Amino acid sequence: MLEQRLFVNGRFLTVPSNQTPGSSPTALLSHGEEIIALGTSEELRAHTVGAIETIDLAGATVIPGLTDAHIHTANLARELAAVDLRGAKDLEEALERIRTFAQPLPHDAWIFGGRWDFNAWTVPIQPTRQALDSVTGGRPAALPSVDGHTVWANTAALRAVGITAASCDPVGGEIERDASGEPTGILREAAHGPLEAIMHSSAAGDLTQQLKTAQDFLLSVGLTGIHDFDGEDCLAAYRTLEAAGDLQLRVHKAIPAVALDLAIAERRFTGAGTPWLRTGPVKLFSDGALGSHTCHVSEPFPGEDGNVGIAVTPFEELLRLVRRAASAGIAVATHAIGDRANHLVLNAYEDLTNHPVSATRQGAGAQPLRHRIEHTQHLLPGDVSRLARLGVIPSMQPTHCTSDYRLVTNLLADRKLASYAWRSLIDAGAIPAFGSDSPVEQPHPLHGIHAAVTRQDSNHLPQGGWQPSERVTVQEAIAGFTSGAAHASGEERLKGRLKAGMLADFTVLGEDPCRVSSSDIRDIPVEATVVGGRVRYRKSA
Repeated sequence: MLEQRLFVNGRFLTVPSNQTPGSSPTALLSHGEEIIALGTSEELRAHTVGAIETIDLAGATVIPGLTDAHIHTANLARELAAVDLRGAKDLEEALERIRTFAQPLPHDAWIFGGRWDFNAWTVPIQPTRQALDSVTGGRPAALPSVDGHTVWANTAALRAVGITAASCDPVGGEIERDASGEPTGILREAAHGPLEAIMHSSAAGDLTQQLKTAQDFLLSVGLTGIHDFDGEDCLAAYRTLEAAGDLQLRVHKAIPAVALDLAIAERRFTGAGTPWLRTGPVKLFSDGALGSHTCHVSEPFPGEDGNVGIAVTPFEELLRLVRRAASAGIAVATHAIGDRANHLVLNAYEDLTNHPVSATRQGAGAQPLRHRIEHTQHLLPGDVSRLARLGVIPSMQPTHCTSDYRLVTNLLADRKLASYAWRSLIDAGAIPAFGSDSPVEQPHPLHGIHAAVTRQDSNHLPQGGWQPSERVTVQEAIAGFTSGAAHASGEERLKGRLKAGMLADFTVLGEDPCRVSSSDIRDIPVEATVVGGRVRYRKSA
């Protein structure tokens, strides 16, 4: 296979900006997985020796390879073939979809999928196990909500994991009960752990093959890399794909909290690995989600006296885990949505700066660990500048804002919070990394860029954007998925820009996102995706 490739007839945005057509390189030369030079095709051909493959980009715009800095690819891969409840307008429609999906399945098959959102139903009530029993034909069913923090289970599923009226709520979780004390089928946070174990088992299918299929989908939306936050089974599947030469996306693979001790024993540390599969941070949880009313907030939710959400990991335990990970050279990425959760996570990270631990695993010359907050949705105003001062990475998902703004308005409107505060964080000096949290949201990075620039949903609502003072420029939004993501993973010397010496990872677009109307950004077609100098996806004619 030819090692030299010359990509011609493109418009390469080396620094995404309002570059004039004449100022942009029109060709890129790669050797192996690396960019050798950019310029004109004539200039680059003059410096090549030996055989070379030429790839015509037909006048397309080329930006640095897009990375999703927060995605759950195992969940996405499994759900591609599962029941999808997104967009159901009410409980009846959700049940009909489940009935249709369940009918052809074997009688002992589990029913997975879900992504239901009772907040968006015409009658916003939590569903019950009895309703699910009525359409599943005795098959066990476990269906996560759209945010993944609540699971709707039927009677057979509860029975399979031994959840009864006598079961106690686990730390960091809640088994919802009816007036007689019986489980309703709604399990929040840590309470659905036993069902998650089954959802992530062979009962859901062959994960390696499912990831291979999902990889093709991710390449087709322009992604060249991902920061994955699923479990050790996902890591094993990616290792299998890499060993077989089938891994075509670059994977920064997080460590689940339950595997921290194992990772330390195996001498894994953040940044270790290959250019295709590297160890990422350990993923901790501080709270739940807004849609499930389990994110940790400073004041009770309206109409829910005493409910300030759930501290999924009590602060002292969070502090212990942060210190243990950092001492082993493992960065920390903590899920935090509510303002109280974000405040406590920053307290834990600030503790490291006041009482630094000795990172023994990385060796001499290793860069300092970059700790992250995953989602960083609702901040106390004073925590915006504190996050930036501490060098914490705000790992954020722009489409969460445009999906949830109505919910935020209903539940948090009376509070003085910095919500989805991309502009404020950038102005304070923070470097956001953008992602999708797929399968909670669709993994299309152009949807995320559109949301960050407009703060509007796919229907271009609300007019003018929700809290428009927090909008960012197109260049800043692209940076969140490119250089910002590379900074978060400590790979800014390899990824995130188009320049000689960097990896030849780039996304080829049908139009220049800096030049179209902001409302049209989400619909820009992906013409091709190049990873390691090879075309991994090209749109059919």
